[in-house]
Amino acid sequence: MKKNDIRTLTRLALLVAIELVMKAVGLGSVPVGPLYMSFLTLPIAVGAITMGPAAGAVLGGVFGAVSFYDAVTGASAMTGALFQVSPVNTFILCVGMRVLMGLCTGLIFNAVKNFDKPGTWSYIVSAMCAPALNTLFFMGYIVLAFYGCDYVQNLVSVKGAANPLMFVVLLVGVQGVAEFLVSGILGGIVARAVRKFLK
Repeated sequence: MKKNDIRTLTRLALLVAIELVMKAVGLGSVPVGPLYMSFLTLPIAVGAITMGPAAGAVLGGVFGAVSFYDAVTGASAMTGALFQVSPVNTFILCVGMRVLMGLCTGLIFNAVKNFDKPGTWSYIVSAMCAPALNTLFFMGYIVLAFYGCDYVQNLVSVKGAANPLMFVVLLVGVQGVAEFLVSGILGGIVARAVRKFLK
């Protein structure tokens, strides 16, 4: 195994450990109503930006596995209820959408870094994509796969949503903006510092 491969695996393992510790101590997922305000996208963004799309996908998979565990055990009210409706779709929701989010974050950084030679804004923009894509993919899949189920329809009526888009906006609301700003800005700053340090 090459020295660079060992370094990459070590960094990846460190970010996985950070994700798991954040989740274990309550920093990764803060319950807000039926959803969780998740800051686990922060290490995913850092990994995707500093190590590439494949690392982002792996880190997204770790986030997804933790989320799916919460669904199976009922630790998350929403995904626990959705697991009762369809375990397969819940797995795709929790794991598949998070893998896709990590992968896309890395791909976006690879695309935009070429337009940012000084390396100022590409890190922030790419890191902000992680929580934005997480919300977009997660809520989009809920609408596609679960919108007609009783649990989601109950949430729709409680929120007074006239259509699926309004349902997503009303359910995510301030929580989505907080994730976007905190994880995005902090993730961009950390990723830029790590990448500079590794050069």
